[in-house]
Amino acid sequence: MEEKILNIKKNGMGALLLILLSQIAAVAGTVYTAMSIQKPGRFEGLYIAVMVICILYLSLSFILYGGLKVLKPQEAIVLTLFGKYYGTLKGDGFYFVNPFVTAINPAANTRLNQSGDVKAGLPVNATGFEMPSKKLSLKIMTLNNTRQKINDCLGNPIEIGIAVTWRIVDTAKAVFNVENYKEFLSLQCDAALRNIVRIYPYDVAKNVDTTGDGQADEGSLRGSSEIVAERIKKEIQERVNLAGIEIVESRITYLAYAPEIAAAMLQRQQASAIIDARKMIVDGAVGMVELALERLNENHVVDLDEERKAAMVSNLLVVLCGNHDAQPVVNSGSLY
Repeated sequence: MEEKILNIKKNGMGALLLILLSQIAAVAGTVYTAMSIQKPGRFEGLYIAVMVICILYLSLSFILYGGLKVLKPQEAIVLTLFGKYYGTLKGDGFYFVNPFVTAINPAANTRLNQSGDVKAGLPVNATGFEMPSKKLSLKIMTLNNTRQKINDCLGNPIEIGIAVTWRIVDTAKAVFNVENYKEFLSLQCDAALRNIVRIYPYDVAKNVDTTGDGQADEGSLRGSSEIVAERIKKEIQERVNLAGIEIVESRITYLAYAPEIAAAMLQRQQASAIIDARKMIVDGAVGMVELALERLNENHVVDLDEERKAAMVSNLLVVLCGNHDAQPVVNSGSLY
């Protein structure tokens, strides 16, 4: 299905005035002929015919109002005529089209958790029920998809949510190629998210290939969020091309371990952080001890045998690597 843009002049105001004037003329003709019929004459049959035509026109002229269409900026209407695709109106303005065409939007009643698609502000008819608009919005909208629980490549359950920015670029495909383009988009976002998340670990892991080149890399959901979001965007775009939708951007809005393993993973991260911190402290302490021994030897401050050097190294490491401040014992006697 290819989109067909209707190049119609914005003559809605002129058509509206013409319809109103013709209805006024029909009312005046009906009144005049009704008064003339009461006076017998040779034109009595003509007056009756004119009156019948005016009454028929007044009865059917209200159909013409169905051809008046008003569009705001970044809006479109897909029109069908007796079941066939008639064309698409785009561009803000006041139009007059074939009054027998019908606007179609299968997703008019669908409400997603996204910007520009909320229930507030819908027109209400005389019965108090909301009337969904048949117009299609061409604006950029953001779909805030619900959080999903997915297992990463290591089997750890995580919760992740994404926000997808999208817009309609082909109205005919959006309306006719899929049953409901909004639900279709939401389902494809869920499927694409699951496919991509299963490739990555939550944190950097050994011997994990996330790029598909056969080499282990450091890709992860937490550390490579930009790359993951871009892959999710491409995956969704491939799936929604059929519906005439363009994916502008996708972003990860929420990422965390599932509640059942969150506490255990937090302990694991804390242990890893403690180990890394201890390693850094030990590396720094060893360097300081080496520097102290070198400076003592260079300045000939004191000559220490191997046993005393070992004791000094042990004492310095205890002081530098300890969790608490050292409380030294002052030796007031001889060195030995």
